[in-house]
Amino acid sequence: MRSFSVALLGGLLFQAGKSSARAPSGSQLQLVPESFIVTDDVPTTKSLNVSSCPGYTLNGLKETKTGLTAHLSLAGPGCNAFGSDITNLTIQVTYETKTRLHVNIFDTDDKQFTVPQTVVERPAPPTASFTKSSDLVFNYEPSPFAFWITRRSQPKAAPLFDTRIVSLPKTPTAPVITTDNSTALDGFPLVFEDQYVQLTSALPANANIYGLGEVVASSGFRRNVGPNGGTIQTMWARDIADPVDENIYGSHPIYLEHRLDEATGKSQSHGVFLLSAAGGDILLLTPPASNVSLVEYRMIGGVLDFYFFSGPSPNSVIEQYGELVGFPTWQPAWGFGFHLCRCMKEANIPLEVMWNDIDLYHALPCVDMRAFIKELVHIPIVDAAIPKQINSTDIYDPYTKGVEEGVFVTNPDGTEYVGQVWPGYTVFPDWFKNTTQQWWTDAFRNWSKAGIEFSGIWLDMNEASSFCDGSCGSGIDISNTSVPFLLPGEPGNPILECYNATIFGPSGNITVNGTLTCRLDSTGTSALQRRGLGAADETGIDLNEPPYTIHNGFGRLSVHALATNATHSNGVYELDVHNLWGLMEEKATHLAVQDVLPGKRPFLISRSTFASSGKWTGHWVLGDNFSLWSYLHYSIAGILQFQLFQIPFVGADTCGFNGNSDEELCNRWMQLAAFTPFYRNHNIKGSIPQEPYRWDSVANASRTAIATRYSMLPYWYSLFANASMAGTPPVRALFFEFPDEAELFGVDTQFLIGRDILVTPVLQPNVSTVDGIFPGRGKVTWRDWYTHEVVNATSGGALTTLSAPLGHINVHVRDGSAILLHAKPGYTVEETRAGAYSLLVSQSPAGNAFGSAYIDDGISFPPGASRRLSITAAKSQLRIAGKGTFKVEQNLESVTVLGVVGKPKSVSVNGKSLSEKQWLYKAATQELTATVDADLNKDVVVTWS
Repeated sequence: MRSFSVALLGGLLFQAGKSSARAPSGSQLQLVPESFIVTDDVPTTKSLNVSSCPGYTLNGLKETKTGLTAHLSLAGPGCNAFGSDITNLTIQVTYETKTRLHVNIFDTDDKQFTVPQTVVERPAPPTASFTKSSDLVFNYEPSPFAFWITRRSQPKAAPLFDTRIVSLPKTPTAPVITTDNSTALDGFPLVFEDQYVQLTSALPANANIYGLGEVVASSGFRRNVGPNGGTIQTMWARDIADPVDENIYGSHPIYLEHRLDEATGKSQSHGVFLLSAAGGDILLLTPPASNVSLVEYRMIGGVLDFYFFSGPSPNSVIEQYGELVGFPTWQPAWGFGFHLCRCMKEANIPLEVMWNDIDLYHALPCVDMRAFIKELVHIPIVDAAIPKQINSTDIYDPYTKGVEEGVFVTNPDGTEYVGQVWPGYTVFPDWFKNTTQQWWTDAFRNWSKAGIEFSGIWLDMNEASSFCDGSCGSGIDISNTSVPFLLPGEPGNPILECYNATIFGPSGNITVNGTLTCRLDSTGTSALQRRGLGAADETGIDLNEPPYTIHNGFGRLSVHALATNATHSNGVYELDVHNLWGLMEEKATHLAVQDVLPGKRPFLISRSTFASSGKWTGHWVLGDNFSLWSYLHYSIAGILQFQLFQIPFVGADTCGFNGNSDEELCNRWMQLAAFTPFYRNHNIKGSIPQEPYRWDSVANASRTAIATRYSMLPYWYSLFANASMAGTPPVRALFFEFPDEAELFGVDTQFLIGRDILVTPVLQPNVSTVDGIFPGRGKVTWRDWYTHEVVNATSGGALTTLSAPLGHINVHVRDGSAILLHAKPGYTVEETRAGAYSLLVSQSPAGNAFGSAYIDDGISFPPGASRRLSITAAKSQLRIAGKGTFKVEQNLESVTVLGVVGKPKSVSVNGKSLSEKQWLYKAATQELTATVDADLNKDVVVTWS
C-alpha cells in the first residue's frame, strides 16, 4: 500500500463468465456447501470430488508436419465436480523448436478463456519440422488419455512430465499437509470443466523445483515439495505486504526442475510453463510413504496450454522461456545507479535517481514540483485507478476524456464500475478497449507538458487493487476522498515495534557492537496453515464465487481487488483476466513513455507482473517488504525467482519498506543491494528516516559498496545487453553455473553476478564473520575482489568462514574471467561512464581467461550502434578484439592480470615495450598491473614474458 492517483493514474478490472476449480476430498465436503449459484437463479449441485471423474479418451489422431492433433472425448458420465464437464476437447502438439514443445488441450468449442496473442505475443508457428530432431518427445496413452514428456537423448530416463495414473502416488490419501484438508488426494484424472481444470504430473521424490510465483517462500528459492509440508502456490494477483507462503502481487506459472543423475554425477534442467491467466492453485506435494512427488494444477478457468523447455542447463531453460514470451526490455545506463525515495543531503554518497511516492503530491504544489524535478532524474508514481469526478466544477482531464472515449471498466449492466483507492472513489481503465492506448498516451503527454516531466514511471497498485469489497455501489458519497483505514505512521496508527527515540536517538536503534537488535524478527505465518474458505461457510454462494475455493490469502476473490464480474469492452470478465491487469498496464505505459520520450529507452518499475512483463518493465521484488533480517534474506530468493521469470531488472526496497530499519540492518542491506540490478532505498511514510547518510557507519559502507558497483557498471551493462538479446539471466543461483554440485541446489544465501562474481552477504545481526561455499569443489580458484588474494576455501564443497566486519561485504572473482570496469567511479552513472576503462583478468591455473563486453550510448531506443569486445588471455598474452561501429570515446587506462606466475621481464602493448614505471608486479597476489592507455576502437594485445 503506497500510492495515490496523480494526473494520469490508471486501473483495470476483468472477470470471466466461466471459472473453474478442483474437487475436494470426502473430508472436505463438510467445508463446502452442496449448492452453488453459477448462473442467475440456476442452482447447480456439484459433486465436489474428482474421484468419480471419468477422464478422457483420445481419438481421431492426425499427424502433421510439426506434430499432431487429436480429439479427446469424455470417457463416461460427467462428475461435475466444481463445474460442468466439457465433453469434447482438442489436443494440439507442436514441436516448435529443437528445445521447445507445445502441448495445448482446450475445449473444441473454444469457449474457455485463452490468453490473447495481443496480450502475450508468442512466436509464429514453425515452418520447419522438428518432430525428429527435437530433444523433447511427446508420448501418450489413448484410454484413459494420459501423456508424458521424455528426452530423445535419454529415452530410458524418467519422464520430465508424466500424467499417467500408474506413475503417480496411490489414492486416496489423507491431507498431505495435515492442516489443510484440500491436500487430501482422491485421484488424478484429467478434469476439464467450465469452472475447474485439473492435471497432475509425477515428480521425482524431493525434486529440485524453482519458480512458481510471485511468492515469499519460507523454503527459499528452492520450493518445498515435501514430504515435510509442501507448497500451495496460488495464482491470483493480490495487494498485500509480503506475507510468507501466500499469493502476492504477480502470477508466474512456470517452474524449472533440476535433476541430478546419481549414477553419472551429471545434472540436467528442464522447464514447464502453463500459459493461463486463470486463478488457481499449483500444488507440490509428496504423500506419506510415496516414492514419488507430484505437481498438480487446479485452475478455476482457462485451458491447459503447456510449453516444455529442454534446457539442459538452468541458464538455457531461462533463455528458452525468453524466446517464447519475449526477452527483457533494454535498460538505460542511468537505471543502474543508486535510487532514493527521500531527499538526499550533501553526504558524498552517489545518487542517480529521485523517486516520488504519493506523499510528495501532497507536500509540494505543482509549481514547486516543476523546480524540484528539473534538478534530477525523476520517477513519479502512477497508480492503477483514476479519480472519479466529484462535481461539474471538478475537472480532471484523464477522467473526463476517459468517459468521452468509454475506456473504463463497467459493471455487467454497462454502468461505470466504481472502486476506491488513494484519491477516493475511482474508475479503472479497460485495456481491452481499442481506444485506451491513445487515451493513456495522451494523459502522459499532457502531464509532462504541464510540468511533471519524467524520465521513467513507477506503476503501483496494479493487481488491480481496490479498497471496496467488489464494486463500491451506487449509494456512495463521491465527495468523500478518505480511505477506509490509516496508513502506518499516521496519527492513530503509529509504527510502534520497540523503537524508543529517547534511548536510541532520532536515527533508529543501533545493533552494532554486539548489542542485540531491538526488533523481534518474524517469518510470518504460512498460508499452508490456514485457508480462506470465502463463502464456503455460508448457506449459498454468490455468483462471483467459483465453486472451487483457491487459497487466495484474502478469501473471496473480490476482496481488496476488482469484483470478478467487472466487465471489459469485449465481454470478458475480471475473473478470467485479473492476473493480466498489471501486464497490460505495463505494456500500455511502456508504449506511452516511448511516445512521449521518443528515441529513449522507456524505464518502468511495476508491482504486479505476469509472463512477458519483462518486455515492458522491471520490478521491485517483495513489494512492500519489511525492515527485518528475514526479508534481507528473502530478497535474494526474490531476485533469483525473477531471473527465471525473464524480469531480471529487479531489487528489493533497500533497508526495508514497512517498519523501522536500524543501523546494522541498513548497513548490511545497503551493501547487499549494491550488487543487485535495481538499487533503491525506500520506506513507508511514518517510519524513521533511513537514507544512508543517517548513520555514519551506513554512509561509509554505502560509499564503498556504491563505488564498487559503479566500477562494475560495464559488466552489469553487458550482462543486461545479453539478457535483452538472448534472455541469459544476469543474476544466477550458484548451481546455474555449477549444475553438478548437489550441495549448491538449495543455496540462496549467496549468488553470482553473471558467471564470474560471487557475492556472500551477511544476513544476520551481531556477527563479524559469514559462512559461504565456494563452488567448484576445489577445482576453481576464487580471488578476493578487493585484495586479489586467493581464497583458502574449505575443500569438498563445505562452508568456509570469512571475515565480515560491519561495513564489509565479501565479493570474489572466479578464475578464467576477464571483466571490463570503469577505472574511477564518479558521483553519477553519466560521470562514471565519461571516465576511462580498466580491465581485470583473473587467470585460471593454466593461464587462460575469457570475457566480453557490450558498449553503446546507454540510452537510444531501439538500440543503435554498438561495439562488442571479446577478451581472451592465454600463454602470457591478453588480446582484446572488437566488432561494431559504435565509437568508444574512453580509452582503456590499465590492465590488471591475476595469476601471473613470476615477475615478467618485460611487458608490451601492441608490440611496444612498456617502461618499468608503466607496470607493477606483486608477487604475493601474482598480480601484474600495466598502464596501457589503449584505444578500444582498435584491437589491443598485451604481452608479458
